[in-house]
Amino acid sequence: MNKTVMYALLLAGLVVAPFVGYPIFLMTCLCFALFASAFNLLIGFTGLLSFGHAMFFGFAAYVSGHAAKEWGLSPELAVLAGTLSATVIGWVVGVLAVRRQGIYFAMVTLALSQMIYFFCVQAPFTYAEDGIQSIPRGKLFGVIDMGNDVAMYYFVLAIFLIGFALIHRTIHSPFGQVLKSIRENEPRALSLGYDVDRYKLVAFVISASLAGLAGATKSLALGLATLTDVSWQMSGEVVLMTLLGGMGTILGPTLGAGIIIAMQNYLADLGSWVLIIMGVTFVVCVLSFRRGIVGEIEHRFGKK
Repeated sequence: MNKTVMYALLLAGLVVAPFVGYPIFLMTCLCFALFASAFNLLIGFTGLLSFGHAMFFGFAAYVSGHAAKEWGLSPELAVLAGTLSATVIGWVVGVLAVRRQGIYFAMVTLALSQMIYFFCVQAPFTYAEDGIQSIPRGKLFGVIDMGNDVAMYYFVLAIFLIGFALIHRTIHSPFGQVLKSIRENEPRALSLGYDVDRYKLVAFVISASLAGLAGATKSLALGLATLTDVSWQMSGEVVLMTLLGGMGTILGPTLGAGIIIAMQNYLADLGSWVLIIMGVTFVVCVLSFRRGIVGEIEHRFGKK
């Protein structure tokens, strides 16, 4: 199938989705799909494994929720505030981390993520274990009431499409080709004259910003920002989503996020057994689909 036709069908499905599905569930899927896609830009196309991406997602959720609830900002400004906070943190963390490689890079991001987590535990505006609850959605541009779930869904969808388009454009740009060369052979990219650390820093900041955009949007859509959003478990979840769907593919993280969120939602009555089922699913997929679900489909049908 032609990729343009495929994307058009997927877009059409997303447009009609709130009329046949539960909008809150769909918004959750879209937010985590954007989060996983942002993470995939870093690990799948740059070769950098971050174990602390939840710090951007969760902190942006807190800032966005606080801005909407305490400052009374409109939805678009609250989301922007959360995204900017993630961008700033992403730049600081990136400057400290990108000069390291492999497990050292991963451990630096994990350590800094834990620092952000403990800051959120102590900061008065996060309300510790209670989190920020009953976050108002407000009115988009002061006109459109976001209290309606369908209206909020289309706002979330628009943000997801903007983020997805940015990732798609980045990957298929000359900048994205340099990132892929760094992933494949960093010493060779360095020998060709590319400032490898600068490219990795820019990729890291873009990924952090989009992860923050996802978190900020999620806090408004669900009306909640908690410590779970900024915990190391959330960082592990986004790794699982990306690997399950297909690392280094365009649509893989989106599919992986949808599967994980669907399992958490529809198997919630099973309690802690959900984690066991998710673990078994991941093991089976890794053994059966080494490239992830989408990656394996692309490989078998010869579409790179």
